[in-house]
Amino acid sequence: MAAEACLGAGLSVHLFEAKGSVGRKFLLAGKGGLNLTHSEDGERFLTRFGATRPMVEPWLREFDAAALREWARELGVETVVGSSGRVFPKDFKAAPLLRSWLRRLRAEGLQVHVHHRWRGWVDGALVFESPDGEPRVTARRSILALGGGSWPVLGSDGAWVPLLESAGAQVTPLRASNVGYTVEWSDLFRQRFAGEPIKPVALRVPGGAWRQGELLVADYGLEGSLVYAQGQALAGAADESGVDVELDLIPGGDSRRTREALRAPRNGRSLSEVLRRRLGLAGVRAALLRECLDQASLADPATLAARIHQLPLRLGLPRPMAEAISTAGGVAAESLSTECALQARPDVFCAGEMLDWDAPTGGYLLTACMASGRAAGIAARRSLGQDDGAA
Repeated sequence: MAAEACLGAGLSVHLFEAKGSVGRKFLLAGKGGLNLTHSEDGERFLTRFGATRPMVEPWLREFDAAALREWARELGVETVVGSSGRVFPKDFKAAPLLRSWLRRLRAEGLQVHVHHRWRGWVDGALVFESPDGEPRVTARRSILALGGGSWPVLGSDGAWVPLLESAGAQVTPLRASNVGYTVEWSDLFRQRFAGEPIKPVALRVPGGAWRQGELLVADYGLEGSLVYAQGQALAGAADESGVDVELDLIPGGDSRRTREALRAPRNGRSLSEVLRRRLGLAGVRAALLRECLDQASLADPATLAARIHQLPLRLGLPRPMAEAISTAGGVAAESLSTECALQARPDVFCAGEMLDWDAPTGGYLLTACMASGRAAGIAARRSLGQDDGAA
């Protein structure tokens, strides 16, 4: 996106990629259908970035979800809105979009150099590690889009952090975001339900509001969109060993009706049958009650009814950063100009996940990354002059 913005001003642009091909994490997102963005209104969209909204908002004011869909359409890729409001390419694939995009960029003059890993500066020149040695490149403006620390196999390994810190930038430590949490399941529960979705369900972090969504039982604990959506709140509430949360297994349900259903005579039916017939609780959601409650709580209708709507669950530590969908932390806003240039090096601009912002999955991450790249490209070309043909 940064290259596209600069090419549009007639600048000469070189893109250096550490791996053997570009867009590997973009293609990985395609395995899930490539959730490009979200269809909700702009103001609600911005709330998804939580405390990091001030950094992200200027990018999205200039390039929002609607603009991203139009950008894809211009590349020949129509988009569709799913039942959850998420936006995907009509064919749910990333490769056709990436191929069309690269073809257009190359036609506009982009020069791509793969197997070039940036290693910092020497005498003001960019230094790369490549199969041909350590080439040095002098550029009037540089844009860094080096990713966070998730999925290091694809290139975003956070190796840039000490390089920028040595250049005078303040970097907030990277941490896992949009990542699963460990739970000490019993062997029986793990063996029977690992891989099973929990829906409908709502989750509440201490001091927060209920949020409804979907969870997924993992062999190690819990993951899924609902955990990701509460990521910032979970991180803020966690202590050294984890965080206590509550689940509502019948979100939107009437707690009084739940109590009445459990107090009514069973007429010889088992608890499992009562839960299934009267409350629609079966499978993994019913099993969670047995996993988290003792026999006395299960036997008492009033206690059980309360716990169905407020089931306590202890989440342990988040999974390692390498397993996270994204990372929080990065170059701090205090180290940047209003146009994402490093204050310590005004000729260097930063974009994407390497900046200190955070968002849940649902199209927010990808939209903001692309909007930030566009913003950095526009800022870089403005600093040179719109009609300046050298970069």
